[in-house]
Amino acid sequence: MNKLIVSAAAFATLTAAASAADLPRRALPPAPIPVPVFKWTGTYFGVNAGYITTTQDTVRTAGVFPGNDGVRIGNRPAALPLPQDGFTGGGQLGYNYQFTPGSGFVVGVETDASYTDLNRTRRVVGQFGGISTYRQAGDFLGTVRGRVGYAFDRVLVYGTGGFAYASVKDRAAFQTPAGEPTFFGNRSRIDTGYAAGGGIEYALPSDSFVNVVHGNAVTVKAEALYYNLGNSTVLLPAIGRGQGAYVTRFQNEGVLGRVGLNYKFGS
Repeated sequence: MNKLIVSAAAFATLTAAASAADLPRRALPPAPIPVPVFKWTGTYFGVNAGYITTTQDTVRTAGVFPGNDGVRIGNRPAALPLPQDGFTGGGQLGYNYQFTPGSGFVVGVETDASYTDLNRTRRVVGQFGGISTYRQAGDFLGTVRGRVGYAFDRVLVYGTGGFAYASVKDRAAFQTPAGEPTFFGNRSRIDTGYAAGGGIEYALPSDSFVNVVHGNAVTVKAEALYYNLGNSTVLLPAIGRGQGAYVTRFQNEGVLGRVGLNYKFGS
């Protein structure tokens, strides 16, 4: 009898174990897929286009000798605004370094060169008929700047500042009421100064329709820069029947706003 009871218990235990083995096992949940983190570190190049305008552009004139009294008597303008504005477009090359992936501080350096459509001529007639003509033109503007910003993953907000240079042409000519030239001077050279500003840049997703390369490497930006290249003085010696000389001071200062498209290597 005892053997029968032990045998029945053993059979029940084996049957329960076999039934448990046939039950489906609970599968572990799949590991989460990490979200890609954009890295701003790397070399980039791109193009830009925008609008440029002068902010300080008054031309000032004075006589050199006592007999050059045209400004004093109102026959020549003592101060004349010479505003300029136009299109700007060019390219840039730079390098960024991000201290931490994702969000974090970013430092870099950028150099750019752009065509500037700055060209203005003004002609005024004085109280006694004297004709005064002023002209200022700029063909290009370039900068070499540092950049410091903070990245919020694909969005970078930054400030920038550094060295600026530009080609500048200044010219002034005075004539009698009959149109006979009496004083003339011009100057053409590269002026240097500084530029400062800031902007925002965004890294396009690989599936964006603007991202034609469909890679994690294309960024778009919008920025504003202030530039100051100082003053330039032009001597107007006498020509024709003129006597003595005048001096004219031109200013070269302004702001530009532009948008750009960059391609970053190594993404």
